[in-house]
Amino acid sequence: MSVVVVGQIGRDLVLRCAELPESGGSAPVVERREMLGGKGANQAVGLAQLGVPVALIGVVGDDPPGAAVLRQASDDGIDIRGVAQRGDTALLVDLVDAPGNRRLLEDIPDSSLVTVDDLDRSAAVFEGADIVSLQLQQPPETVLAAARRAHERGARVVADGAPEESIRDELMEWVQVIRADAKEAELMAGEAVDSEDAATDWARRLLDAGPELVAVAIPDAGDLIVWRDGSRLFPLSKVEVVDPTGAGDAFVAGLIAALRKDAPPPAAGELAVAAASSTVQRLGGRPDLTALAS
Repeated sequence: MSVVVVGQIGRDLVLRCAELPESGGSAPVVERREMLGGKGANQAVGLAQLGVPVALIGVVGDDPPGAAVLRQASDDGIDIRGVAQRGDTALLVDLVDAPGNRRLLEDIPDSSLVTVDDLDRSAAVFEGADIVSLQLQQPPETVLAAARRAHERGARVVADGAPEESIRDELMEWVQVIRADAKEAELMAGEAVDSEDAATDWARRLLDAGPELVAVAIPDAGDLIVWRDGSRLFPLSKVEVVDPTGAGDAFVAGLIAALRKDAPPPAAGELAVAAASSTVQRLGGRPDLTALAS
């Protein structure tokens, strides 16, 4: 059995400067990294590092960068049978300054989004899944089709992000776990979710719609995990933030890895937070969670 991740694959270009230049200015690059990236790929890499068998369904370009990131994913131990090749590979440019402030530039061609046809071609990958993780930035029809297929096969569905309103009610009937950052939670709630009380109230309403566990990031407070019988706030880790990119992807990877071993929600939250904390201390969204594997 394995985890199947449906989401974005891209090429990450990470540039670190002492400070980001103002408009019309320039700054020397202190550090440069190029690597496999994208939310889906980052999450799959994290799961593989945590010892979880993982398959990735996504799209890379029919171009040299696509071939390069595909090789890296394979070298990372990820099952890439579900990865299609067409068009241009998505490019994500991560600009970071010394204090850890970030600017993210994204070139995500329509051809790099996962389609229902891509899911059809990956039917064999779904057969071995006990958990299917969905990045909700993918087209709503793809998200809904993937959730439906997972549900039909008895797999647990984990959703990351804010679903389109047109599919939200139906999707929540099939999702067991959902994670949202502060902006995504606000988008779903229709109001700011910026305190523990507000986040708990919103998460309880979401639990009534179907999920068993809700995770939400609260600005300047930490990560809140809410389940039917309780809740726990994990305060922000006291670590140096080199680059916040990929923290949410690592969080979800840790959460999945723990829940897959039937860990109770507080223990799952602890691994998720540890994974996120490890990742923000690195440059770029690619995690290194091998030290957390058990």
